[in-house]
Amino acid sequence: MKEVIAVVRMNMMNRTKAALSDAGVAAYFAHEAQGRGLGFVNTDLLEGAQQGYEEAAALLGEKGKLYPKRMITAVMEDDQVEDVVEAIIKANRTGKPGDGKIFVLPVGDAVRIRTAETGVKSIS
Repeated sequence: MKEVIAVVRMNMMNRTKAALSDAGVAAYFAHEAQGRGLGFVNTDLLEGAQQGYEEAAALLGEKGKLYPKRMITAVMEDDQVEDVVEAIIKANRTGKPGDGKIFVLPVGDAVRIRTAETGVKSIS
């Protein structure tokens, strides 16, 4: 089993939900999140702001702010991952910074609380 975590733009959530459904993913979590990527930030200024230098924080200005995002988490069988990742990319790619990220992690086990089923049975 694998866990796919996708961080996407808020305004792309409906497209992402449709893409997940088309890829056969019926169960997932969606969370409001805030974050930012590395683009458009002078890392020297960011480091100075983190160390408490007010001048650096002032120069950093809006470029250091966090942006609203949506984080989607789904657990699936290994053979679904490639299709799901492709579907999320297709639904969210604009070619501009801020399109998001996808992370794929291994899942050791899962347990359905209601029935105590484990492994793949617990997620299907």
